[in-house]
Amino acid sequence: MARERAMIYCMKEFKYPHLFAPITLGNTVFQNRIFGSPTGPSNLSSRHYPTPETCAYYERKAMGGAASVCVGDCSVDAVIGRTASSRLRLDDPGAASSLGKLADAISRHGAVASIELQHGGSHSYGSVQDGNQAYGPVEYTDENGRRVLPMTEEIIEMTIDKFAQAAAQAKRCGFGMVTIHGGHGWLISQFVSPISNTRTDRWGGSVESRCRLPVAICQAVRRAVGPGFPIEIRISGSECHPGGYDIDEGVAIARQLDGHADLIHVSAGSHEVWDVFTVTHPSMFLEDGANVRYAAEIKKHVKQSRVATVGALAVPDLMEEIIASGRADVVEVARGLLADPDLPLKARTGREGDINTCMRCLACFSNLMARSQFLCAINPVIGHETEDKWQLPPAERKKILIAGGGIAGMQAALTACQRGHEVILAERSGQLGGALRCEDGVPFKKHLAEYLDRQARRVAAAAVEVRLNTPVTPALAGELRPDVIIAALGARPVVPKIKGIDGENVHSAEEIYYHPEKAGKRVAILGGGLVGAELGAHLAALGRQVTIIEMLPELNNGGNTLQGLSVGIELRERGVRVCLGTKALEIGSRGVTGEGPEGQELFEADTVIYAIGQKPLREEADALRFAAPEFYQIGDCLTPKNITEATRAAYNIARDIGRL
Repeated sequence: MARERAMIYCMKEFKYPHLFAPITLGNTVFQNRIFGSPTGPSNLSSRHYPTPETCAYYERKAMGGAASVCVGDCSVDAVIGRTASSRLRLDDPGAASSLGKLADAISRHGAVASIELQHGGSHSYGSVQDGNQAYGPVEYTDENGRRVLPMTEEIIEMTIDKFAQAAAQAKRCGFGMVTIHGGHGWLISQFVSPISNTRTDRWGGSVESRCRLPVAICQAVRRAVGPGFPIEIRISGSECHPGGYDIDEGVAIARQLDGHADLIHVSAGSHEVWDVFTVTHPSMFLEDGANVRYAAEIKKHVKQSRVATVGALAVPDLMEEIIASGRADVVEVARGLLADPDLPLKARTGREGDINTCMRCLACFSNLMARSQFLCAINPVIGHETEDKWQLPPAERKKILIAGGGIAGMQAALTACQRGHEVILAERSGQLGGALRCEDGVPFKKHLAEYLDRQARRVAAAAVEVRLNTPVTPALAGELRPDVIIAALGARPVVPKIKGIDGENVHSAEEIYYHPEKAGKRVAILGGGLVGAELGAHLAALGRQVTIIEMLPELNNGGNTLQGLSVGIELRERGVRVCLGTKALEIGSRGVTGEGPEGQELFEADTVIYAIGQKPLREEADALRFAAPEFYQIGDCLTPKNITEATRAAYNIARDIGRL
């Protein structure tokens, strides 16, 4: 009784009692309800084995307090089922040793190590690159002329066995759970969807027949791993595109799987339609927990399996409400643990205000596509854990003067302070945060505003001397005599050199962000980069009629392909007119005269906004170049790029100061 009373008392005092209540799947107790959702590994060896860098990446998430950490995108059949060229292989006996090290790196911190079993089916691009044939539910030829053949009975039975063998291998290697990927348009999803599976044999037709494959896989995996070993299966609650199945079909699929897996992990979407990527992995234009409704509906109908939800989950208050209300039993977090691997631990220990909340800018995925490596706009360590782990302390404590208190300047100040240096941060304006402060009032940028506030609080709490309203000049440097100057001065908007640019109806993007009331009913934006496009989406949401005029043949995503995709979707849904290949010639009281593919046109507008790029403050930085023994130039004052690059440059430069 005393123990029960103590637990009741703790539950009352504890802010997130439901989120941090344990849950039992099979015979395994998970320490809380926050699971690290599957993310694919990077930094694999040439034989597609985990490397020390791979292990460190997953270990860092386990150290932060997640109940489970899942290694994603692991092929069960590299010959006909590998989704990309670089994938972990569970069908290679030679990988056992390195997989064992990976499982141990996760489990040593109290997290259950899980691994995702994946087969690409008709989308086995990695296997096709090796010259192998791709198989799916039915025969078809894709838009690239690639022929997909239907799986025969023999291939289906072989594939079921491949899943079972992979699960057995995972268990032997020390993993404590397996996650069967049955969503997002991969093999199992292709079979369960009535859109992609039009077979007329026992593997197609009714929902029972279409679910015969995942049920058979779950049963084979259960035989392979034995009773009590946790099995999770991921499905799409809805395919989220016209012609795809909806939540009613998702419920029917889940009911077929009920009891065959311990946990039904309800995601959403299918890569059959490219735009749906930003629903499967919700963009910043969607609300927090955008896909919870699918799990909540499915949970009403399943009786034996527990239910997990995933997508846009990084706020502990919301996650607690989801569990407490019974909408799901588990919350799965992917990008939230990239932005802050310590999210669970911070939430549990009352430091939820210090969590780096994922902004859903999609920089992580865009960098993964471009570089085969995870990067995060606000976590410079992710993907580079081994560098951070083995970093030696500075050989010498130095006095560092940082010019500029924006994204780069604040990160440099915090890193240098953590490394033990004396730090002075000087900002010419009256607040920290830099040029991005103009977006504080934009609803879809709310997590960016929170991040800027959080960084400013961290700087205030650290042993950093902050001087606001203080431009850094050679004279100030001469007075302070720093060992190091870091110039993080930022950039200023480029003003286009066209007739009428000095008109009263013309404003910079920054000015309109600060004062949206200055924008008239009809708005023309010069420049279709992310700044102009995002501003267009914001103004359209405020009820303005927006036209974007861009000289290039497509909107410029600034290297963030998926953010560009999500902005493009928002512009389309908001009715924004986008004029590509169009040059602005003149601005007048009636709007902008431009020349496009079909000749000259007057784009009528009450307000004209320019957003054609940023000019780095290099001359201002050059004035400080020889004002200290060491000098570094970072962020937009070197080359205007993005938050990711500014954060990484600031962290890396500040981390290495004093090493000699």
